[in-house]
Order: sequence, then structure tokens, then C-alpha cells
Amino acid sequence: MKLRCLILAASLTIPAGAAFAEGDAVAGAKVFKQCQACHTATEAKNKVGPSLMGVVGRPVATVEGFKYSKAMKEFGEHGKVWTEELLTEYLPKPKDLVKGTIMAFAGLKKPEDIANVIAYLKSTSAQ
Repeated sequence: MKLRCLILAASLTIPAGAAFAEGDAVAGAKVFKQCQACHTATEAKNKVGPSLMGVVGRPVATVEGFKYSKAMKEFGEHGKVWTEELLTEYLPKPKDLVKGTIMAFAGLKKPEDIANVIAYLKSTSAQ
């Protein structure tokens, strides 16, 4: 009986984890407001930072007309692409992943905020 309860409990957590991993684009749009001082996501217009419209799946440091730091250019060498996995690694501590970046943002701390922002950024790719 205990084994059945354990299996049932474990199976109930799987769908919740899968849904969390996907993120919520609407919630992500709210979290993205922290980024809007420097970035746009709904238009191909650079500000202090590059436009993030269509960033998921885009090669690192390739937005036309944006002057990237040397650190970001080096980070993007050899065809590195902004995948969901790379963004998940980058967003909590950008300066740890890209040593010498000029981006002032300290990072997103909550895993759900990261998943939600990525879902939002993915939604801007379809525009």
C-alpha cells in the first residue's frame, strides 16, 4: 500500500514539473518589465541593450546595428545560440556566465520567473 501511494504521489508531480518548465508567457511579460529599461522584445529596435525580439534560437551577439561588448562577442564565438537551456543558465547570473559583460542587470533569482520570461521571449519570436 505504501508503495502505491508513493508511486501515485510521484506521478502527480510529473505534470506539474512539465508545466512549470514551459513557463507562462503572460506572467513572463510582467517579469520582463524589469528588462524594459534597456531592452525591447516586441520590436526590432535596440536601446541600451539589443532587441530581444526573436532571441530564442538566435545566435549570440548577432543583432544588426547593436555594438556588443568584447566579452559578449567572445561568448558568442563558435556559433553559440540562445537556446532555452542557455537562457536558463544565463538569466540568473549574467555576469557569472559572461565574464566582463557590460550588462548591469544582476539576474532573475526565481526559477519560475526565468521560465516565464523565456516563454514570453519565445512568444515574441512568432510576431
